Amino acid sequence: MMMSFFIQTTEELRTEKTLSLIELIKNGGLGGQFIIGLLFLLLIIALYIYFERWFAIRSALKIDNTFMDQIRLYVSQGKIETAQALCVKEDVPVARLIAKGITRIGKPLEDINTTIENAGRLEVYKLEKNVSVLATIAGAAPMLGFLGTVIGMILSIFEISNAGGNIDMKLLSDGLYTAMTTTVAGLIVGIVGYITFNHLVAKTSKVVYQMEAISFEFLDLLNEPAA
Repeated sequence: MMMSFFIQTTEELRTEKTLSLIELIKNGGLGGQFIIGLLFLLLIIALYIYFERWFAIRSALKIDNTFMDQIRLYVSQGKIETAQALCVKEDVPVARLIAKGITRIGKPLEDINTTIENAGRLEVYKLEKNVSVLATIAGAAPMLGFLGTVIGMILSIFEISNAGGNIDMKLLSDGLYTAMTTTVAGLIVGIVGYITFNHLVAKTSKVVYQMEAISFEFLDLLNEPAA
């Protein structure tokens, strides 16, 4: 009898200490729920930007391994229009750079180089579209979480000051729930934003390196003495 009572009491304590995520948000009060909702929106935006840019950057890296060999062959044979058609067919940042350079063939090499550099800046700008938003989310989310912490602590202190000698633990815990849940949520969103931002920056750097390497190869081709 005593053993069954002990087991039942233990199970009740376990039940009381178990809280779901939804219950934590509900117990966080209106201020905490607003901040959690805002952080959830920021998380959705961060994930959308990450996957949209990741697919775009991955597509930008795809190019035929024989692309420059074909460009070299067409340019050396004077088939400029065929070379341009090949660039249009590839439709990736590297191909668009080479297409810009091809349209300047016959002009000084310095002018061609400037044209390619300007086109390269434009392509990098397109690749980095909205990536800065991830950096903003990575920095703003923890601060929003901290704001929730401050609001929760203010609510807790306010309840203590108004309660006098009779502290309502339910009202006090609401403020603490707000403080803890918003902090954790802010950190989670901030970490996601930070990781996704740096991953996209690394992937973009690969595209930039690819553009630089092939641009130098194209300029070397134009600088070769005619056979």
